[in-house]
Amino acid sequence: MKRKTFIRKPVIVFRHFDGKGYSAFRSMRREIRIGVLAVGTLLMAHTEAKASDAFVAARDSEAVDTEVSLGETVITGSQLPVSMNGAWSKVVVITRQEIEKAQCQSVNDVLKLCPEVDVRQRGALGVQTDISMGGGTFDQVTILLNGINICSPQTGHLSADFPVAVTDIERIEVLNGASARGFGNQSLNGIINIITKTGGERDLTLHAEAGSYGLVGGGAGLSLGTKGVNNRISSDYLRTDGAVDNGDFGRVRLFYSGRYIDNFMRLNWQAGYSNQRYGANTFYSAKYNNQWEENQRYMAALTADSRQGRIKLHGAASFMRNYDHFQLIRNQETGENYHRSDVLSLRVSGNSQWALGRTAIGAELRHEGILSTNLGRPLSDDNLVRIEHKDGKYYDHRDSRTNMSLFMEHGVTWRNLSVNAGVTLNRNSAVDDKFRVYPGLDIGWKLGRGWKLYASFNRSMRMPTFTDLYYKSPTQEGNVGLKPEKSWTTKVGADYQRGWLRASLYGILRKGSNMIDWVMYSADDIYHSTAFKLTNYQVVASGAVDFARLWPQQKVLRNVTVGYVYNSQKRHDDVEIYQSNYALDYLRHKVTASLEHGIWGALTASWYLRWQERLGSYLSYDGGEAHKVDYKPYTMIDLKLSYLQPRYEVYASLENLLSRRYYDLGAVRQAGFTCVVGARVTLW
Repeated sequence: MKRKTFIRKPVIVFRHFDGKGYSAFRSMRREIRIGVLAVGTLLMAHTEAKASDAFVAARDSEAVDTEVSLGETVITGSQLPVSMNGAWSKVVVITRQEIEKAQCQSVNDVLKLCPEVDVRQRGALGVQTDISMGGGTFDQVTILLNGINICSPQTGHLSADFPVAVTDIERIEVLNGASARGFGNQSLNGIINIITKTGGERDLTLHAEAGSYGLVGGGAGLSLGTKGVNNRISSDYLRTDGAVDNGDFGRVRLFYSGRYIDNFMRLNWQAGYSNQRYGANTFYSAKYNNQWEENQRYMAALTADSRQGRIKLHGAASFMRNYDHFQLIRNQETGENYHRSDVLSLRVSGNSQWALGRTAIGAELRHEGILSTNLGRPLSDDNLVRIEHKDGKYYDHRDSRTNMSLFMEHGVTWRNLSVNAGVTLNRNSAVDDKFRVYPGLDIGWKLGRGWKLYASFNRSMRMPTFTDLYYKSPTQEGNVGLKPEKSWTTKVGADYQRGWLRASLYGILRKGSNMIDWVMYSADDIYHSTAFKLTNYQVVASGAVDFARLWPQQKVLRNVTVGYVYNSQKRHDDVEIYQSNYALDYLRHKVTASLEHGIWGALTASWYLRWQERLGSYLSYDGGEAHKVDYKPYTMIDLKLSYLQPRYEVYASLENLLSRRYYDLGAVRQAGFTCVVGARVTLW
């Protein structure tokens, strides 16, 4: 009788990584990346989200009780680590390769290519960009930098002022849906996490570019490291005359990050600075086309992770200071404002595996304060605070609040079913001294053959910004009576990924109360901050074909992607509104598509199509009289060309090939066709 014998091939597991010339990865003569997904589920409550390279991933694999193998992504940024294949919800990851193909000059331009994200840009190059998801507003999305919340309590208009250059980003993670139980207030509609590059042994890169409307830019990045310690510092500069009158813009950014690792702990630190000045033509009111603004941001953060027996511990501390100087009429004191906001955040957490799954507990304390000439409660003459570098000028308003969160989560996996349940107790000093409960439940089910189903139910909240509460100008008036926004969000979806094909379909239902908007009640009115009871519906579909795997014999076609988003909204009142500025002007339809193909040798082309239709209208002034103009659908087609060699790259970005002059946020007219050419070189 014959008996078959099965011989199992050995699995190679890399437990140590080195940079020697004879090392396994170095001998491959190509870059090898092992991803560590920092934002991958709805359970990542208050955790450090720093990306790791292969060396770190190997060390971290022991901490998360799993081996790291090539091609598998491990979610270590969550309180309850799971692999990407076991994630509870849909996460969009924009990789470094995709960012390089897009050849964008700002993070905001990269996010436009993601179907889930609504990017409303007032000026070119990411100036004053409002980022929203799910048919909500720009204040309802949490922006993270390596897992650190960098949202401004003054206004969400400033949250997307990233202190890092596009060339310094490793990947961008987008989580569409409520996540307040994981990231505190402001996470009503989603999270965007920017993960920067991690310094290696030695690396020096330079880049420069120039283009339409007087665009000139350049920057440098330097990585230095030894065994266990890595450092990276980068800087960049960009300026343009702008595509409209009073549309000039200049920006400087500086970013530093470091990391220390041994067998007992991991430390990550980062510090950033950004400064941008720009003409704000009709940014906040179509009545004034000569507005001007300057923003500065300073931020620093430190995170630490260690393991004590079966318990994993995490701690983080961060500080951020924002300056904002606004002139309603450029170079005049009429309607001029000065603001300084400070944010101090501390958090600690721990998780452990036991017989019934893995449990995490933790706490976060976040203090937000503002000094202003406009926002906050008036100060007495004896308590005025002098404005730095402004002789004879003082902050005469102040306010502050402290947010405390206590959270607990438990996750369990049984065969192909994964369940995570958690609750956050939240108290904000600006409301009262009571703790309020925000529960959540996430379920994931792997069906096999590439299919995965998931569902989540979460309650969320968001505090009004200081601008929502206090701002007053000739065209706007805040409302100190605003209450925190609250919502119940349900998300159900399915993913398919197998071989050369990826597809996804999911829907979101959000029922919100006290949802904040700025509205006019009549044609001769000013904007008032008010609140509605809203129900939002969203459907998202996407797919991708990898031609390199489907048809490996041909070398021309690389991949094709397509995405579609549909939003609908219902307002539960009959108050007549003449004009809405944000919440009711939501994106109804958005279609995205991309195609990458080779041209000749190392020369490649990437095409991007974006079509979108927005509901609502904006005000335009003719002879001093205001009239409403409905937003019109528009189509954008971009072409990005790249010639890539091992030590240098030459590229061209041709945007808006159809030269559409469109409106996407108020009466701010956007640029037509633009062309940018540039080059990057690696010296070490």
